[in-house]
Amino acid sequence: MAAANSLATAFLGAAAAAAAAAKAEPFRANRPSKSTASPAFSFRVCQRGVAFFGSRRGAVRRSPRCEVQVDIKEKAAASISAIEQFKISADRYMKERSSIAVIGLSVHTAPVEMREKLAVPEAQWPRAVGDLCGLNHIEEAAVLSTCNRMEIYVVALSWHRGIREVTEWMSKTSGIPVSELRQHLFVLRDGDATRHLFEVSAGLDSLVLGEGQILAQVKQVVRVGQVSGGLGKNIDRMFKDAITTGKRVRSETNIASGAVSVSSAAVELALMKLPKPHCGSARMLVIGAGKMGKLVIKHLAAKGCKKVVVVNRSVERVEAIREELKDIEIIYRPFSQMHSCAAEADVVFTNTASETPLFLKEHVQVLPTVSEDVGGVRLFVDISVPRNVGSCVASHEHARVYNVDDLKEVVEANKEDRLRKAMEAQTIITQELKRFEAWRDSLETVPTIKNLRSYADRIRASELEKCLQKVDEDALTKKMRKAIDELSTGIVNKLLHGPLQHLRCDGSDSRTLDETLENMHALNRMFNLHTDQKAILEQKIKAKLGKTQG
Repeated sequence: MAAANSLATAFLGAAAAAAAAAKAEPFRANRPSKSTASPAFSFRVCQRGVAFFGSRRGAVRRSPRCEVQVDIKEKAAASISAIEQFKISADRYMKERSSIAVIGLSVHTAPVEMREKLAVPEAQWPRAVGDLCGLNHIEEAAVLSTCNRMEIYVVALSWHRGIREVTEWMSKTSGIPVSELRQHLFVLRDGDATRHLFEVSAGLDSLVLGEGQILAQVKQVVRVGQVSGGLGKNIDRMFKDAITTGKRVRSETNIASGAVSVSSAAVELALMKLPKPHCGSARMLVIGAGKMGKLVIKHLAAKGCKKVVVVNRSVERVEAIREELKDIEIIYRPFSQMHSCAAEADVVFTNTASETPLFLKEHVQVLPTVSEDVGGVRLFVDISVPRNVGSCVASHEHARVYNVDDLKEVVEANKEDRLRKAMEAQTIITQELKRFEAWRDSLETVPTIKNLRSYADRIRASELEKCLQKVDEDALTKKMRKAIDELSTGIVNKLLHGPLQHLRCDGSDSRTLDETLENMHALNRMFNLHTDQKAILEQKIKAKLGKTQG
């Protein structure tokens, strides 16, 4: 039923494309495929008044005066072609149910060079969705494009044809041959596709298990779709349910807690060692503004730190970090002031490529003791290899040193905890998946519900009119007429309540989809609710073609 209602979309796109073929851009030729022996050849140069039609061998030159007549003939031929194509394929499509599919690649399946070519900027998402929905066998689409993944979610009228069309579109937009693309693509269908999106939204498919950024990116797909009007009913509901799933997983399992990277573990460990009431007031120093240093600053900002001093050999990197991270005050100091900066810091993070230690015991001995408010001990968190802080510093009574090995224990413990929580998350995902599939199954009965109610309303209106004609108009007041109308409406609603309840399949009762569909077919037979779907769809195609030609 869903496929039948959506068939017009695909053939309207095909017919419109065929009719629009007569309006090719100036000096653009349709390149023939290598497998075609006598390819059609078409040049259209409307501005200069030259048009060629037919094969390469038998091209005929026409004047601008012939242009309009030729256009009409070509569009008429396109109309007939689209209608005939529809008649041949309609039976097969009306028997098929539209499939939800995801076609894509991620950091797990493709190198960054390929992901870069396929990436679609957010500003171009609506255009990409429009292109995809214009494909013959795609009726709904959404694009989820991030630094780690490029995934296209579609509702396809035909599974195999839809996948082929989307794959060819990806090849065309990226310039990557289909044969090469297929080596890295993954394709999932219906329940598997929905489950994948729910897992992505929950952070189970991310490099860092449970990370929260992907949920915000899934939300953005819905926001952009709502503004552009590009999301269809099925895709829109699936993405919204995915957002609900992501929120539930994070709130009910707390999967995002606990550091799982060295930089985040460094920050987490330092804050654990500081007295909780004074964590916010502790003075932070980061030595080195490379990749790890930047991540440390980023995690400090996420934990609520408002100010950090950064020591680096050059100011450019620090300026770039300052430009990116607006929520924390970043103060730059040159490398020559490293020890003086350490004297004013409670926590020192080191992450430079120096092959010799930056801090030895003699350097730390001359540093002033830190305040008792932060524990009276200066913390050195060294995430460098080779180490930037000598092991001798640990023997100083007012210093504590933590290196990468100490952090690994924190990271591994948190990873194991997150894996346990991921198993709990699968239970939530399964619950939300059942809800979505029940909702989608319920769409099968919507046309019958509408037809049954419309049938009953027509009978009610007809019988009510007959009744009122037998009564003198002056005998009934406006209030009495309204009461009679409400009475007839109430009777119809009471009679329809039982049948309509047996057409529900949304997971709220024990009825299965098979039972519901059996009820639907019975009602269709009893009340003769069948409609000629072919005739309706054919009329829609003709109307669309008429507008295109006009």
